[in-house]
Parts: sequence; C-alpha cells; structure tokens
Amino acid sequence: MSVIASDQLKIVIGLGLTGISCAKLLARNNARFMVVDTRENPANLAAFQQEYPQVKVMLGPLDQELLASASELILSPGVAKDDPAITYALERGSKLVGDIDLFCREVSAPIIAITGSNAKSSVTTLVGEMAKQAGLNVGVGGNIGLPVLDFLSMPEKELYVLELSSFQLETTNDLRAEVACVLNLTPDHLDRYDNDFQKYYQAKHRIFKGCKKVVENLDDALTHPLVAKQVNITGFRLGESDFAIFGVLNQLEAGEPREYLALAKQPLLACDKIKLPGRHNVINALSALALGSQAGLPMASMLQAIEDFDGLEHRCQLVASKKGVSYFNDSKGTNVGATVAALEGLGPTLAQGKKVVLIAGGDGKGASFEDLAAPVRRYVQALVLIGTDAKRIANALDFEEIYFASSMQEAVQQAASLAQSGEIVLLSPACASFDMFDSYTQRGEVFSRAAEGL
Repeated sequence: MSVIASDQLKIVIGLGLTGISCAKLLARNNARFMVVDTRENPANLAAFQQEYPQVKVMLGPLDQELLASASELILSPGVAKDDPAITYALERGSKLVGDIDLFCREVSAPIIAITGSNAKSSVTTLVGEMAKQAGLNVGVGGNIGLPVLDFLSMPEKELYVLELSSFQLETTNDLRAEVACVLNLTPDHLDRYDNDFQKYYQAKHRIFKGCKKVVENLDDALTHPLVAKQVNITGFRLGESDFAIFGVLNQLEAGEPREYLALAKQPLLACDKIKLPGRHNVINALSALALGSQAGLPMASMLQAIEDFDGLEHRCQLVASKKGVSYFNDSKGTNVGATVAALEGLGPTLAQGKKVVLIAGGDGKGASFEDLAAPVRRYVQALVLIGTDAKRIANALDFEEIYFASSMQEAVQQAASLAQSGEIVLLSPACASFDMFDSYTQRGEVFSRAAEGL
C-alpha cells in the first residue's frame, strides 16, 4: 500500500528527525509538499536543503493562511497542535496527521502499540525481544529507536512493536493496532497540556482507536479502555493471577516461598529468574506477557526472552558498586510516576534498616511533586536535589534530610558521603533534563562516570 500522489498541498511542520522522515516519504511518493519550522535556523536545515533543493522551506512564526491552504498538515511531535495558526487551518478544513498515520497507510503487517507514563521503552523492547525469540522479523521503534517511517525503506516486517508518546498520539487517527495498551497513567508533560491531566489522558487513550485487542493494567483504573464490546481485552496485575489475567503466584518450595509469573493461577516463570531487580520489573514482565499473548506469540519464546532481558540503559541500571553501595542510573525517570516506581521497585529489595539516597531534580514540566512524599518517607534516608525545580521538590516533600548540589558530580559526591554499605544511591530525577543537560542520556552518562570514578 502507498500514498497516492496528489496535487493537493501537504505541509510538514517541524524539521526535526520526525519531520525529515515525513518529508522523505512524501518525496518518494511524489507528493506536492513543503516544510515549515518555527525556528529561524533548525539544526538539520542545511543537510535537508542539500538533499531536497526542490522542496520549499519557510522558517519563523507559522503563517495561518499558508497552513489553511494545505489539505493536510503533518505535525512533528515536538510542535503543539494548539498553535493559533494550526487551529485556524483546522477550522478551515485542513486535516492534521502525524508520522504514525503516514506509516499506517503504508504497511499491512500487524502493530502492537504501547504507551503509558512509564516503562514504555522497557516493555516495548522486551516485547520486541519476545517476537525475535519466536523467529519473527520484527520492527521495534516509534518513540524509541528508529522513527517509524525509516522502516519503509526496508522490506516490510512481519510485526511492528511501537512505543508511542502522547505527542505522537495527538495526531494519530488511523492506527488500528492489532494490540493496544496504556501501561499506566500518572501526570506528565502538564506544561504541554495546560496543566490539565484530562487532556493528557485523552491523548494517551487515542491509542485504542480502531484496535482489535486490548491489554489493560488492572492495578490502574485509568488504563481501562472505552472500546466496543467485541474488542478482546486481557489484563495484568501485580496481585494474584486469574483466568485470562497475568499476575503472580506464591508457592512453597522446600518449605520456602517462591514467587512466579502466572496465568490462570498456573506458574510460568519464577520471578527470581528475572535479571532486573525490583517489583516494577515484575510488572513489566507481566505486561509484556499479556501483550505478546494477545499477539499470538508462543509462551516458551516469551519466557525465554524475559530470562535473557538485561534491561535498557538509563532505566534502573546498576552502573557501579563502591564500598558496598550500589549506584543505579534511572535517568530516564523523567516524571514523578517513574521515580515512585523506581523507589517502590528497589526499596523492598534492601535489607531491613537499609535505605536509598535519592538524587532528583531538573525541570519538572509543571508537575506536582506531592506523590513522591509517601515513597520517599518509606524508602529514602536522604535526598540530594539538583536543577531548576530543586526548591519546589524540597517544599513539596517537607523531608528532613535534604541536600542541594549545583552539579551532578557534586550530587554524587554528596550521596556517596551519606550512603552506608548495603544501601543504594539512585538517580531518578522525576524531572526532564534540559535545564542542565542535552538529554536524559547525557545526564545518566555523567552520573555513571561520577559514580564509577568515586
């Protein structure tokens, strides 16, 4: 299937990686299009113009009349759709789409679509590994790895496993996923959604439009989809498994309790065979099993993939052990929910009386930090705060042992002086990184180097 060339004008908004991938597809399909970007000098401009000298590019504030002249506006995820010029064009009949819709027009293979506030990348990657273990030629991408349109320059895969952000889903109308899932929902990106959690929720739930099967998190009512009765739904939870529900099962073995991943109260895999520590990784494994089962992946392949899975960089990754203290890099924990999950995952693994020294802070994206208070009281012995919103976090938590640092290196040194043997130093910022770093990746690398160099 391919996009039919048309004389109707299409306008790509945004010249980032996604915008460029959209432009490349339109050029291959001989579509009539141009590119606009609100920035005066986008980083990719020179290279794009050299490759596509025939494509008109306009920079600076968006021109509402120009946008209104297009049949289709192809919006990059980094550009808010409520820009007045975009609103004006939509009111006059222009259609708003994104790269995911363009991708879905081109492929016929089934899609497993995954979103959520946290664990998207880990679960998407793990489901992809399950498919590979089953011998499928699978494409894993979207909001991680390859932009989806890059897959179109390759032979079509047998299955696509896509991580989708709320920004991508805002412009996704025709996904029609084979299996769709919202893993969890906690407030995030509220600076983008006018501090309105309902708007964020609605964007996430667009993943269910036209889907054939659903996986829901039975521990999080906000993930429950409003879909037609004929849509097949299965679920996962950290509690006991049940019919068509993935959960956990406790069994006595040689007089000792042992916990298993389970389905329909039947044990599948002992939880101690999961390489990654923490309850959140048990949840990730359960959600991946539910997704893979809905897609028809063999159970044996899925369980082997879970046993083999080493996790992702910057996601609760053990990066150093110094003087009996373990240093975990969770730089990808860019919202409060992610940090809560990390604390509730790692905290219970510590011996009695041992706790976590938490390094947090950055740009909070307009979020509230109150939900951190309970897990911090339960699992944290000291907080080291950095970045723009350090004082806001301190004020929200009303915690006794709070320290401030002006750099990551200083934060790691401070945390090392506070942690005792058998404890954990955890970088899980609950914030974006852009006030101090180029990306969460760079932030995690700086933390890891500082920990390794102690």
